[in-house]
Order: sequence, then C-alpha cells, then structure tokens
Amino acid sequence: MKHSIWTEADSRKVKQIWDTYQKQHNLSERIGQTAGIDPKSSRIWFGDSIQAIVQQRDREGLDSPLFFQRVGDETYFRKGGQIIV
Repeated sequence: MKHSIWTEADSRKVKQIWDTYQKQHNLSERIGQTAGIDPKSSRIWFGDSIQAIVQQRDREGLDSPLFFQRVGDETYFRKGGQIIV
C-alpha cells in the first residue's frame, strides 16, 4: 500500500473543506460522530468511529490519507495518530 505524505497544504485544505461544510449543512444530528475528510477529493465520510469510516472506505477500495474530526469538537485527527489543531 502506498502512503502519501501529508503536507501543511493538506491541513489547510481540510480545514477549509470542514469549515465550508459546517456552514452549508445542519450537523446537529451528527454531534459526537466522526467525520473523515479527504483533502484531495474534498469528500467527507461520517461514522460512529474512525474504524467505521476506514471500513467504509476499505469497501470502496480507497486508502487516501484522511483527517478525522469529531463533529462538535475543534480538534482534528490525521490517520496515523498525529493531532493537528
């Protein structure tokens, strides 16, 4: 499996994607869920956990790097365990 290198540009892009998404969608029903955000495709997956999102993406044959965001929190998580605020 090829792993992409995460860049500061990816971090900025994910923040922009998430900020825009929150402004355009009512997320009150998703508080506490996890969102997986792909900076390359701008796609967002939702699930009960990081593992649930990874399983969704595995079924789709996708393995691009993601940021993970708990809906309602300010902290971002990147696949691999690093925390980026």
